[in-house]
Amino acid sequence: MKGKLYLVSTPIGNPDDITLRGLSVLKTADFIICEEFREAKRLLSHYDIQKELISLNEHNESEAAGDILLKLIAGKNAALISDAGTPLFSDPGHILAGLCIQNEIQIVPVPGANSLLPALTGSGFRFEKFYYYGWLSPKKEIRRQQLNKLKNVREVIIFMDTPYRLKSLMEDIIKVMGSNLPAVLAFELTMPDEKFYRGTTGKIYNTAVKENLKGEYVLVINNT
Repeated sequence: MKGKLYLVSTPIGNPDDITLRGLSVLKTADFIICEEFREAKRLLSHYDIQKELISLNEHNESEAAGDILLKLIAGKNAALISDAGTPLFSDPGHILAGLCIQNEIQIVPVPGANSLLPALTGSGFRFEKFYYYGWLSPKKEIRRQQLNKLKNVREVIIFMDTPYRLKSLMEDIIKVMGSNLPAVLAFELTMPDEKFYRGTTGKIYNTAVKENLKGEYVLVINNT
């Protein structure tokens, strides 16, 4: 009998956010697929879990996915985790998932922590509908072209980016979309210094500069 691939959501900051089911799957899986060994070992040691680890990331996914597939076909069960949050969500694993579907290997999502929904629910905006864009291009010209298209999307829009690009991201949003759009910066979600910065795009930019904000974040803009 073929094994199963479990997609296990892991905490985005606070280790208490792991689910009971997630812990159970990590403890019983034959092996765990991770992005980086260091992050995975740190996470698993917190829960006193020791398992064989196989790295699958953007650099080796094509090769690693084939090797993992053979283990699954042989009947081994695997848990796929990302460095934080929900696997496949702006993270590697799509090639492996596609191979599993082609080979009729069951994929089992194990829901849990993510940054998108906490940012939305904490924003105070109405979001019966929303537009998730995620990561803009790191190249300024392309990023501004992307934002120019998003000007016409009349929805609550969600962006993510690396901590060191917050100021340049806000600069480009102000340049292209304006400084008076209602916006919320969900900063360091689930961590002790979690904070929601609220106001306009211009105000959030000024705060980011003044406080020299550095940390994980989700930016929510109300472009309705």
